[in-house]
Amino acid sequence: MPSPDQPDGDAAGRWWSPRFLRDAADQRALLIWFLSHIGVLIYTYLAAPGRTTDPFVNRLTRWDAENFIAIADYGYDGPPGMQDSAKLPAFFPGMALLIRLLRPIVHDGRIATLLISLVASAVVAVALSRLAESYAPGSGKFAVAALFLSPFSVFLFSGYSEALFLALALSAWLLARRGRWEDAALCAAGAVTVRVSGLFLVLGMLVMFLVAENGRKAPGGWRLLPWLALPGVPMVLYVIYQWTRTGDWLAYNSVQDQFWGRHAVWPWEAFLNTWNMSDDVPTLTTSYYEEIISAAVLLALAVCLAVRRKWPELAYIVPQVLSFLTLSSFYMSVGRGSLTWFPLWVAIGVAGVKRPWVWYTSMAIMIPVMAINVGNFTTGAWIG
Repeated sequence: MPSPDQPDGDAAGRWWSPRFLRDAADQRALLIWFLSHIGVLIYTYLAAPGRTTDPFVNRLTRWDAENFIAIADYGYDGPPGMQDSAKLPAFFPGMALLIRLLRPIVHDGRIATLLISLVASAVVAVALSRLAESYAPGSGKFAVAALFLSPFSVFLFSGYSEALFLALALSAWLLARRGRWEDAALCAAGAVTVRVSGLFLVLGMLVMFLVAENGRKAPGGWRLLPWLALPGVPMVLYVIYQWTRTGDWLAYNSVQDQFWGRHAVWPWEAFLNTWNMSDDVPTLTTSYYEEIISAAVLLALAVCLAVRRKWPELAYIVPQVLSFLTLSSFYMSVGRGSLTWFPLWVAIGVAGVKRPWVWYTSMAIMIPVMAINVGNFTTGAWIG
């Protein structure tokens, strides 16, 4: 018989087993993650005939994935002969560094990007489920399903950086809500290396620290505040690095403007430019309409957060409103950016418990659009 201070075999097994192996909500989240990946792979295969003859892996590793691989293999100067290598500073180094670290094991950069997204999206599923459950028990599965079946979720399954960013950002937010500010700061620092949205995440965490009971209000809470400066270190280092290469302290912004027309305009100008451009290229008309709808959803989300006084979440979302709707001459990647609006997915998840009709209505709208976008992206059409 074991002594009172030693757990028996079953208890020891439970003690050492990861939570996701014994938590029902985690398991449901991972099941949704698994089945959604299977569904996307099947649809990627079925959408190809008559539309593309690209190798299967290439269908999920277009555009940004190729840029990440170029940085991983050749640095920010790009491979010899790359005519638009000057655009590479627009891509933060986190994804490329992981590809490079995996190189001794995974020799094909395209497969490496897919593996990163595969593992990261599993973390996203569990973290989002836990975050939603912290607001309303039973909401985790609804939030995860909403995200993985959302209109632009193909970027979670492809060789893009959204899954990696979300894995780090959601983990940081969840840890911050639990008062584990040191760990949250480390995850947020990782998020900053992946996407500029990491800075918006830090702003939201700072507001959370100021208003939460486990933040500055906790005994000795102010001593934890310096940790929230840690995520700024990767950004400072990246700015300095690009300055040594280009002589431009704002190389990231300059490249965004030069290659994608991202510079400050009045909000109505950005809207009108997008609306007018929707007629210029017929194959992109649907994409531009989706961007406009996504911008409307983003504005509605910000208003709802303000009305409900969700100040940390609002602090995370408002900079994205400004970035997408005023710091670009037209709406670009707003829909893709919706993947990072985790307050939206949490809200839809909570609605699944409290107002099921809202969740079902959302899914009825999102799933057909998701299917269209998966088919378009994997066959070579731009969707955001």
